[in-house]
Amino acid sequence: MAVFHDEVEIEDFEYDEETGTYSYPCPCGDRFLITREDLENGEDVATCPSCSLIVRVIYDQEQFMRDEVVAEPLPNKELVKC
Repeated sequence: MAVFHDEVEIEDFEYDEETGTYSYPCPCGDRFLITREDLENGEDVATCPSCSLIVRVIYDQEQFMRDEVVAEPLPNKELVKC
């Protein structure tokens, strides 16, 4: 059983659009990391690459999936009467 350093709301994480990674400050001076893909797959554990601490990410997976960026539909072409 994992022992979490803390539980942190997803809103408190910073999001890097370029890497698709959420980060949150770790007491060791580095940052806890978790990817958007991990969250979409139901993962809720952010890890620090520099130490053994982990945090549980508090988020609503269903809401998270609804916020996913979807391409805009193509505009409808107008029908012209002959």
